[in-house]
Amino acid sequence: MISSRSQCARLIFAIALFSTAAAVPVAAAQPQTDSRGMPTLAPLVNEVTPAVVNISVVTRSPLEDNPLFRDPFFRRFFDLPDRPRREEQAAGSGVIVDAARGYVLTNHHVIKDAEQAIVTLKDRRQFAAKLVGTDPGTDVAVLQIPAQNLTALKLGDSDQLQVGDFVIAIGNPFGIGQTVTSGIVSALGRSGLSVEGYEDFIQTDASINPGNSGGALVNMRGELVGINSAIIGPSGGNVGIGFAVPSNMVRAVMGQIVRYGEVRRGWLGFESADLTAELAKKLGIATLEGAMIAVVRAGSPAEKAGLRQHDVVVALNGRAIHGAAELRARLGLTPVGEEVEMRINRGGAQSVLRVRIAAPQEVAGSGEARGVPQLPGMKLMEIERGSPLYQRLRGGALLVVAVEPDSRAFQTGFRPGDIVYAINGRRVQTLPEFQAALQGAQRGFAISLLRGDFNLTITVR
Repeated sequence: MISSRSQCARLIFAIALFSTAAAVPVAAAQPQTDSRGMPTLAPLVNEVTPAVVNISVVTRSPLEDNPLFRDPFFRRFFDLPDRPRREEQAAGSGVIVDAARGYVLTNHHVIKDAEQAIVTLKDRRQFAAKLVGTDPGTDVAVLQIPAQNLTALKLGDSDQLQVGDFVIAIGNPFGIGQTVTSGIVSALGRSGLSVEGYEDFIQTDASINPGNSGGALVNMRGELVGINSAIIGPSGGNVGIGFAVPSNMVRAVMGQIVRYGEVRRGWLGFESADLTAELAKKLGIATLEGAMIAVVRAGSPAEKAGLRQHDVVVALNGRAIHGAAELRARLGLTPVGEEVEMRINRGGAQSVLRVRIAAPQEVAGSGEARGVPQLPGMKLMEIERGSPLYQRLRGGALLVVAVEPDSRAFQTGFRPGDIVYAINGRRVQTLPEFQAALQGAQRGFAISLLRGDFNLTITVR
């Protein structure tokens, strides 16, 4: 006999969990009951947790950026060491996805300020990791460790996820050790959480706390369906709203990082916006689904393919497009030279266009390329006054002409071809203005730039 409502609720939850788990077998087809016949996720957890690692980082000491500390006389006078002590600190989590080559996925923000990253496995082995590459736009980074006998997670198909699917989140929150939490997929296709990049987040109520960043979001088949990335909550605490980068986006990003060391985004030459009820009525469209083309630049691949202003892109490569952020995210992961199929709605009639992703436009610079002390490894040049980009921006900007691999600028996310136009929301058009804005930013700075068709913001602290 059930003695209380709480016992009844626990029994109902157990029955639901058992029936769901039994209907969707894990990769190894483990039974989802223990020796007493009680529902359990232990076989699944035991299978996947060896692939989830802890990542600690060694960061640059603030003293190293102090010009007084760089003065040998000053160090000797005050009896200071030649090099400030650097301490290793817990940063986040990661997921092994290739056991043979030792590839580990994590978040860009976990390792962006690291001079060295240390990966600790579940069996307590530790390895110094090599940074293969990072992509600030999607908050994904790839590390490599020289280890044998690794366990890797298989990348699942995140497009098959549905709201209500059970998932588990695995990571190392607060540096206390590996932790597993469970929940469901709360929503799909979330965006607008930052201004930095290409968002298409999975939302889940599985607890994701500080330190879970870079950890695994796993389905009931034991497949990796997301990389835990962000939370929304007071003071950074978890309140049941967590976000993960979908595995299909991660797969595309990792493929380019492994091949090129970065994500090489192309150019189509248009800008898009979400539909409103007023716009849809004006365009004779009965739905708000899709991304409206707001601007098509003259001579661009988009114009040559037949795309026009006020066309509404409703599908890309046969998959529905729900808004401008989704279109931006998916095009941002399409390699240069690849052809995409766009289904468009033009005045209520649908048609299909094919357009090839082009390399970013060449931008003419003027003057001498110069570096900046705050971002070592990067050189910039002013945009020529007569260039089309100067006209588009209604003023000057700065072209990133070179970024040294493994430099602070590269690890922060800057790439050759980026167009810098603002710092902390303040427009900069010349190198002296850029330098003055950096010197005036005491608590770090947010640098706004163009990369291909898209606007990004890279935060430097």
